[in-house]
Amino acid sequence: MRAGLYINLSALLLLGGPVLLGLLATLLPAWGYFPVLGFNQWSWQPWQQLWHWPGLARGLGLSLFTGLTATALSLLLVWWFLLALLEHPWGQRLQRGLAPLLAIPHAALALGLVFLFSPSGWLVRWVSPWASGWHSPPLGFGVQDPWGWGLILGLVLKEFPYLLLVTLAALPNLPWRQSLRLGQSLGYPPWQSWLLLLWPALYRQLRLPLLAVLVYALANVDMALLLGPTTPPTLAVQLWRWMLDADLSWRLPASAGAVLLLGLLLLAVLGWWLMERLLAWLGLQGLRRGWRAPVWPRTASVGRWLLVGLLALVLLALLGLLISSLSWRWPFPLAWPQSWTLTTWQRQLPRLWLLSQETLLLALSVSAVALTIVVLWLEGLGRRGPSAWLSLALYLPLLIPQLSFLFGLQVLLVSLGGQGQWWAVFWGHLLFVLPYVYLSLAGAYQAFDQRYWQQGRLLGLTPWGCWWRVKAPLLLRPLLAALAIGVAVSVAQYLSTLFLGGGRVATLTTEAISLGSGADRRVLGVYAWGQLCWPVLIYALALLLPRWRYRHFAQMRL
Repeated sequence: MRAGLYINLSALLLLGGPVLLGLLATLLPAWGYFPVLGFNQWSWQPWQQLWHWPGLARGLGLSLFTGLTATALSLLLVWWFLLALLEHPWGQRLQRGLAPLLAIPHAALALGLVFLFSPSGWLVRWVSPWASGWHSPPLGFGVQDPWGWGLILGLVLKEFPYLLLVTLAALPNLPWRQSLRLGQSLGYPPWQSWLLLLWPALYRQLRLPLLAVLVYALANVDMALLLGPTTPPTLAVQLWRWMLDADLSWRLPASAGAVLLLGLLLLAVLGWWLMERLLAWLGLQGLRRGWRAPVWPRTASVGRWLLVGLLALVLLALLGLLISSLSWRWPFPLAWPQSWTLTTWQRQLPRLWLLSQETLLLALSVSAVALTIVVLWLEGLGRRGPSAWLSLALYLPLLIPQLSFLFGLQVLLVSLGGQGQWWAVFWGHLLFVLPYVYLSLAGAYQAFDQRYWQQGRLLGLTPWGCWWRVKAPLLLRPLLAALAIGVAVSVAQYLSTLFLGGGRVATLTTEAISLGSGADRRVLGVYAWGQLCWPVLIYALALLLPRWRYRHFAQMRL
């Protein structure tokens, strides 16, 4: 009982407290109270400035449309994958192929898509001039379209693997094979059996991760800067511009916009909930009336090729960046460079190495601390699941738009003289790394067979010795996987590094995004691959180290 109290208090102090303080410090400037800049009177002026922004309605609509559409498409792809590939031989292979996508930073994937779909990008070059007739880059073509479809594509490619792995982790708790056979014996086609018999139970376990995906899709800045519309941009991007404006008075309408963004999120959640109720009612009516949907024989094959196409799109985007970084002369419309060189890498390598050191030191230290805290929490919980307070604290940084509380934390750090310090950025990264490390490790940790622990204690090991010599080796794979996920989350952090670091702590992500709008494409490819390689390398080590460490057991089985 006491252990649970300590766990809840520590989680609220580490995660809930900073988020709530940041929200409060954002709310006050939204109503004109910002003593640091000399605004000591409550006022509606920030809201009036926000209302007079000409792109407000368009920005709100774009944010809502891209966020809801990307989340819905990601969820639809998860359902389609389960329907098409779970029992197919390709299923296991594609699962292994999708898992490393979690290690790809958002900015690296977005930069790859920019290279692939830009007016002079790879796709246009492949069809020019023999099919398109284009001898120069076409106008009005690219990812930054007015409706935000390029942003939606990037969000789906990044969030779909996360939702899928969460679903696959929850699936073994359900009798899905028996349910499918039961549905087919009653005359339902496979896709309707999935939808009516299994999906409601799975969806209950997906609701919180799905809301986290919706929050990011609705309020992200890094991918929206590279893939989203520009005139006007989404609301989050415009708020980011105001918060970084040289005229500090724009911080007040930016705070009002952050509050409005939080309200927009609540509106999106309400709309999503109403859609849930409507679809649940329609499904119930269909069950009561015994409605049988038509059989779609090509559903599985279409799903397989669609997922292969998505994987190929990601690989092509990243491969294109690598080729671009090695090119020397590559005129349009040639599909391949005329000449190759390592000069760009050689020139950027000193700066790239310094940024890599800073990024890796930050990511590994944050992930190690987060993993230690999570292990202590899970040891205290035992086989019990997280309490309501712990779940709230874990999901709070993920369920509130980052702009709505990071700006307030920046204000507090400026008041305390801590902005721009390394420890401030470390603390900001920990807010987001800790929940993901917990969510990735909790299932495997709580499923550990306690009889191994009891045998170790009977052999005279201390509790610490039993953990180190018995439990940790058996849980080495999930422990290293959680550490790798923490590193990937930390490397991908942009807003927390920018706001809490005050521009003094530079990482590969901040450098890549700052170069994303107008740098030489070859330099951009170098920094994108520099940002990509470290999380993927650490993820690969997390998979290979347990195999190498226990290779003699595999030889004994043979």
